[in-house]
Amino acid sequence: MFSHVMIGANDVEAMVAFYDVVLGTLGLVRIPIQPADSPAGFIWQRCGQRWPQFALRRPFDGRTATAGNGVQVSFAAASRQQVVAAWQTAIDNGGSDAGEPDVRPQYNDDFFAAYCRDPEGNKLCFVHAHDLP
Repeated sequence: MFSHVMIGANDVEAMVAFYDVVLGTLGLVRIPIQPADSPAGFIWQRCGQRWPQFALRRPFDGRTATAGNGVQVSFAAASRQQVVAAWQTAIDNGGSDAGEPDVRPQYNDDFFAAYCRDPEGNKLCFVHAHDLP
């Protein structure tokens, strides 16, 4: 299992606002506000849990952040309704559709997922399955 996932962002303030509302639908909260140039970036996690974390910041090398081809960040949802809420919130807040909420039997008969891209093109998945933590 991973400890954290970090993505690069160009418009950090806009991306923080996007992830605050989208990840809020999954019960993730941003830890106390950090300065935009903090090495740790901005971090979201479940209340009362240090790990795993999702983070974003401007790239360390000062170059433009770009979405990775073939890269996807997937978030576990507690229910199918939470998948729908996260996906719809993302779409309503500047994300773009990359796959509406539905069962994906090619992965498993209980794999309910939705896909989108954040405002800077990073691919996201929201997924519910019976044995996800």
